[in-house]
Amino acid sequence: MSTLIDCLLVGTGGMLGTIGRYLLSLLPIKGQSGFPVITLAINLIGACCIGLIVAFSEKNGDPNPQLVLFLKVGICGGFTTFSTFSLEAMQLLQNGSFAVALSYMALSVILCVSAVAGTQAIIN
Repeated sequence: MSTLIDCLLVGTGGMLGTIGRYLLSLLPIKGQSGFPVITLAINLIGACCIGLIVAFSEKNGDPNPQLVLFLKVGICGGFTTFSTFSLEAMQLLQNGSFAVALSYMALSVILCVSAVAGTQAIIN
């Protein structure tokens, strides 16, 4: 029964995260170079959120594991867009936009890893 409840929590969180990602993707923001600003922002927000969730749960001792599962795996997992990031990077490369692709890939990795580290440092 516990596994079923966990699956429902992850699924519900994933639905909410996915809807949030979809709504943000509707914003009319697109750089002239084709740089995927929205996807980068979504990944950065997701990285900050998952960093905060982990830091708060570690700092507060024994958190509710189902709440952490709902937030971390469900909402953050549904919200972040690594597969979209990979597709957009590949499309930029295929279109010959090598500088834009490389800057997008580098910024995504550096900023998102920094976001996780930064939010955890703030909490701890």
